[in-house]
Amino acid sequence: METKDKFIKAANAEKIIKRVEIKNNDKPTTVFALGGLEEIGKNTYVIEYDNEIMIIDAGVKFASENEPGISAIVPDYTYLLENQDKITGLFITHGHEDHIGGIPYLLQKVKIPAIYAPELAAELIKEKLKDFKLQNATNIYEYVEDDVYKSKHMTVRFAAVNHSIPDAFGIHVQTPNGSIFSTGDYKFDWTPLGHTANIQRMSEFGEQGLELLLADSTNAEVEGYTIGEKAVMLNIDSHILQAKGRVIIASFASNVHRFQEMILLAKKYSKRVVIVGWSLERMIKVIKNLGHLDIDEKMFIKQTDIDKYPKNQVIVICTGSQGEPMAALSKMAKQEHKFMKIVPGDTVIFSSSPIPGNRMDVEHVVNRLTKLGARVITNSSSNLIHTSGHASQEEQKLLFSIFKPHYFMPMHGEYRMLKLHAETATKVNVKKDNTFVIANGDTIVMQNGLAKLGKRIPADAVYIDGKDSTGKASNVIKERTTLSKEGLIIVVISIDSKTNKMCYPPKIISRGCFYVKDSFNVINESIKIVGNSVNELLKTNKVTFHSIKQSVRESLSPYIFRAKRRNPLIIPVILNKVQEDKPRAKEKNEDKK
Repeated sequence: METKDKFIKAANAEKIIKRVEIKNNDKPTTVFALGGLEEIGKNTYVIEYDNEIMIIDAGVKFASENEPGISAIVPDYTYLLENQDKITGLFITHGHEDHIGGIPYLLQKVKIPAIYAPELAAELIKEKLKDFKLQNATNIYEYVEDDVYKSKHMTVRFAAVNHSIPDAFGIHVQTPNGSIFSTGDYKFDWTPLGHTANIQRMSEFGEQGLELLLADSTNAEVEGYTIGEKAVMLNIDSHILQAKGRVIIASFASNVHRFQEMILLAKKYSKRVVIVGWSLERMIKVIKNLGHLDIDEKMFIKQTDIDKYPKNQVIVICTGSQGEPMAALSKMAKQEHKFMKIVPGDTVIFSSSPIPGNRMDVEHVVNRLTKLGARVITNSSSNLIHTSGHASQEEQKLLFSIFKPHYFMPMHGEYRMLKLHAETATKVNVKKDNTFVIANGDTIVMQNGLAKLGKRIPADAVYIDGKDSTGKASNVIKERTTLSKEGLIIVVISIDSKTNKMCYPPKIISRGCFYVKDSFNVINESIKIVGNSVNELLKTNKVTFHSIKQSVRESLSPYIFRAKRRNPLIIPVILNKVQEDKPRAKEKNEDKK
């Protein structure tokens, strides 16, 4: 990809953080989110000044059960497409899907001159772009904490934060209208398994003056502190010690530090390790190459060899902690996994908590595993085998004390989380009028030491249907949802367009809406209603296929709702009579002979 990088790495002398004096400036700095507000996922944040736009993260959101057939949800990139000549770069805070998963879809629409990411995130992005055959779509640069990048108007620095994946950083951006800091996803873990949070650097950012803070709101409703990873591993250790047979541990594929500790526990108890699940195998391959795993290869065995070892000498680490139907653990629960069959005496540990919307799926898997005789252990307040990667209220208060921001925009959370996070800010050191609880597309305009709401920009959700990246799937989703809940009625209309008359009475076909054998009266009345409506339309001079279809829907839909309390998808099918007086091509040729 031939591009001219618009950010350059600064020299050592420029790495000293200096206070930005906000002077009279005739151009504002605009900050907004294309995704990540009033939702969990698709984090995409934009900072714009004059002829420069920098982006922080480009995440994806996964579809719920109410969005059948949708593989991913990403932001509307229209604004970035219309202003792509201004884009200077995309900076990534860490390698979770809700922060990097939208990159392939973004690159299919918008030219991004360069992506700047921590080491692990950069490798995951490269793997992702290979899958989409976009290896040459942009330049990818790895940054470390001490790096500084400068463009014409902005300076970008980094501060290490704790999270549930290695190489997580907050991003500090100096603009002519003041400095901005985005935490990404973060927490404060005083005994971390990975790098420590760089509170000293954050304090320096705060001392030099922070105009606007953007902070993760995921755990805004959780009181106290987020439990540390080491406490979780002590509890998992005790369950492994008590297990009589195989131990099966399900967790997020990105929880690298926890996998390292699980492998060390396996070594401690002289057990062999089996890795099950494609996404987990891929993650472990990447982090092994980067040196994030300290492992003894002799400890690992193949899935095909699992029955060659005594059951009390095996630990299985697998995917499926969220009850995903196609994940390894779900297949085990249904006894459909090719190599792993659950037997009485197995201990299954869910080292995770259900993501909102997944609880029923997880409970379903737990019940299946229990019926098969497994001892199932899930996370609870009295049995902590999982911890969040996000800051709770007391850690959020600490963040405000460190940065002392002039303005605050809570990000990455449902509306109630954003609102409560703003209230927490006012309890520490932020004025109530200086908090912005806003939605995707709302803009914050910073100028001459003041910030206010600006104009809205397009920021609707775009649905990715299978491999289709056009995002034109919203109507398809509505139809799929209607089909699943309300059913389908097909109305066949036969007309003679020459005489403008119906050839036969309408035909009604119901699928999934009501039981036809018990609904002859409804069918007959539907035929009558549709017939009358179409006949009235055919008497006019405004007959088109579209108008006939509209007439069928408008006349039949209210009746079906009254009769059956359903709003099915109504599909009119129009058959037009072939005119007999028009000679066919073959007959014409025969006449010529």
